[in-house]
Amino acid sequence: MPGKILAVCGMLAVWSICGQSQRGPQPGRGDPLAGKKKLLAIGDVRTGYQHDSVSHALATIERLGYESGIYVTYIRTDSQLLTKGKIERHDPRTPDLAPGINAKNLDYFDAIFFMGSGENDLSGQQKRDLLAFVHDDGKGFVGAHTGDDAFFTWPEFGEMIGGYFDNHPWGVFDAPIIVEDPDFPAMKAFGPSFTIRDEIYVHKAPYSRDKVHVLARLDASKLDFSGARQLHRTDNDFPVAWTKTYGKGRVFYSTFGHAAETWDNPAIQKMYLEAIKWAMGMTSGDTTPHPMPAAKR
Repeated sequence: MPGKILAVCGMLAVWSICGQSQRGPQPGRGDPLAGKKKLLAIGDVRTGYQHDSVSHALATIERLGYESGIYVTYIRTDSQLLTKGKIERHDPRTPDLAPGINAKNLDYFDAIFFMGSGENDLSGQQKRDLLAFVHDDGKGFVGAHTGDDAFFTWPEFGEMIGGYFDNHPWGVFDAPIIVEDPDFPAMKAFGPSFTIRDEIYVHKAPYSRDKVHVLARLDASKLDFSGARQLHRTDNDFPVAWTKTYGKGRVFYSTFGHAAETWDNPAIQKMYLEAIKWAMGMTSGDTTPHPMPAAKR
């Protein structure tokens, strides 16, 4: 008899634990990550070109935050958390389960790392919430590579990030880079000039040097224009990284990150880590627009 009682108690205990896990954290437990910076890393490629490097990019961004202790990363490949609304479970298949699922929304995060592409499936309210996250709340947005190869039918996004992808006329090549703002935290891992093998985007409107602070650009004097495919820009202005403000918020974009190997480059890792810190308001850096420097003779 005692053995049966113990067995029943054990089953009840297991049922209780499982039931609690299904219902999510119980009231009063608090946030175990309170006081830490939070990064929402989005790699949603369901409606755009699927870069093979996305998984490694997101894993690298998460590792940089974990090892440095600077931020905690929530990786998502969907748009569920891109809302200020309450996220609950209402599944007709499981009507007895409580609606609370421990889901976060934008109010929980300090910055977004975005490597999505395509038009995505955001609702109108989600779009308004995302813009408000940066513009009104003063949060950060870091776009990597395909970060501006998205939402072409949503012009407010283009204004927020600073431009749209046009093409990549040279494909993957040994790109000659000139750093324009060596004092910006995300540029300190590089020298005045360097070469990197990657796919470099050329950008189109609303990109303008009147609206963004260019950190680095392609060195047009070293480019092979005879091999460029579908190059539309005629002003030789090919930025590879920029910053800007959007309302109260901070925005960083860089074209680097097409190849998985790019994310193993210590300088690129340092660049994105410092960009995230800056976007979260942990460091300072210039966002003043400036014209392209005159070519040196």
